[in-house]
Amino acid sequence: MINALRGMKDLLENDGKLYKFIIDTCEKVVKNYGYEFCEVPKLEETALFKRSVGQSSDIVGKEMYQFIDKGGNDVCLRPEGTAGVVRAFIENKFDRAGGVRRYFYHGSMFRYERPQRGRLREFHQFGVECFGEASVYEDASVILMLNEILNTLGIKTTLKINSLGDTQCMPIYKDKLIKFVQNNTENLCQDCLRRLQTNPIRILDCKNENCQNILQNAPLITDNLNQICNDDFNKLQEILKANQVDFQIDPKLVRGLDYYCKTAFEFVSNDIGSQSAVAGGGRYDKLCEYLGGKSTPAVGWAMGIERIMEILRQQQKETKRQGIYICALNSNLIDEIYKIGKMLRKNYKTEISYEAKSPNKHLNIADKKGFEIFLCLGEDEFSQNQIWYKNLNNKDEKRISIANLESEI
Repeated sequence: MINALRGMKDLLENDGKLYKFIIDTCEKVVKNYGYEFCEVPKLEETALFKRSVGQSSDIVGKEMYQFIDKGGNDVCLRPEGTAGVVRAFIENKFDRAGGVRRYFYHGSMFRYERPQRGRLREFHQFGVECFGEASVYEDASVILMLNEILNTLGIKTTLKINSLGDTQCMPIYKDKLIKFVQNNTENLCQDCLRRLQTNPIRILDCKNENCQNILQNAPLITDNLNQICNDDFNKLQEILKANQVDFQIDPKLVRGLDYYCKTAFEFVSNDIGSQSAVAGGGRYDKLCEYLGGKSTPAVGWAMGIERIMEILRQQQKETKRQGIYICALNSNLIDEIYKIGKMLRKNYKTEISYEAKSPNKHLNIADKKGFEIFLCLGEDEFSQNQIWYKNLNNKDEKRISIANLESEI
């Protein structure tokens, strides 16, 4: 049998419904903010991502699905969405046309990394990109938009924000950071030593505990902003407060990509293990220029669909269980549970298992399918005209008289 590749997952049945529900929710919100759908290729020249995402990023350094095609072209599957949309924006000469353009997209992204909960090698993102609007009000709008989506989906998150400065204040800050780090290199990990030579700002993003301990006393970008960046950052906070959006300022938030400037933000959740970002973005005013286009202010965000799906699955298990799963431990009891199940179906959604399995195997099936009530008949119970009952919401379990089953449920 041929199986799906490691880190690649099918979207079937409930997963397919959940994926579609998330996409539909996102689309409804972003369209009200004036964003229009766009689609760009999943396969691009590798140079696009090396130039945009940055040589210092883990994506370019370790994770891209890169290969030489039959025509001798160096290509890769897209690891993120923004670069391709920017490339399309420039290629269609929209950078020369002026005005403001707002796009949304969704689809597969690819990164060769260790598959884990909420993180796959082929994963899906929903993202938005706004071109031609330099006002910090647009930064606030994309955050408010994303906040509205997460609230609509019923997902609790913490918003973290930072300012990465601009081409005037960032170089000054980088010099200060480099001097600080160079005096503390003995315990830095190999990745940070490499970043020190390529893009020192990315050292702040390191998850290594030793590196984080060293960085506790590092200079902060928020203390080194010029007047324009500082005013914009203060205005962003003012707008968020006026719209009752709670946030935390995280001076070490730099995101995982090299192209951000000024506003950077992440929505993080504790519901998928250790605190993880489920969505994030920021401003990238120089990216169009880096990719050969006319300098164009831009801001956007991307949301990880699999991470959102993982949270919603947990919520469904906890709060949206429904129906009855009835099963037998012995094949000679199938007729008995069939009679009981037929009776229950008059008032309840009921699934009858026609196979005799161990209690644990039956329980796993009922749990995965999201049933609320688990009923299981064994020889012991049958001899006493009883059935074993378990509530998969509150974990209560007991034996119930079959004659009183409906009233007990």
